[in-house]
Amino acid sequence: MTQDEVAKALSDVELVPCAEMALADARRLVDACLEADVPALVHREACAKPGCSPKFQVLVRPEDGVRVATLLQQRWMDSIQREGVLAQGAAPFVLPASEEGEPPCPACGTVAPLVEGACADCGLQLE
Repeated sequence: MTQDEVAKALSDVELVPCAEMALADARRLVDACLEADVPALVHREACAKPGCSPKFQVLVRPEDGVRVATLLQQRWMDSIQREGVLAQGAAPFVLPASEEGEPPCPACGTVAPLVEGACADCGLQLE
């Protein structure tokens, strides 16, 4: 997504913070969200406490919360695998499948049958 697309998607809608972190981390998360077609932006949270370090929030639409959670989970699992710290024989945490056995989409979290090999919601090609 481009910044213009983000501005258009987020204008006149309710935004909620989905994460609070240092500026560099917030920018990386927003970049990852935009790559996954999730409109997001960085917002500086005001803190009135003396000596408080700057905090930044990543803001998204409420309906995108599950997609961001899935994205954060995938980034976390990628870092665990990259660092080799997953205990041998341990199963990584994954979002539960639906009652029909459909796994959640790794991009948006939608739990539904694929449509021509792609996620029914976001269109991510999975097969």
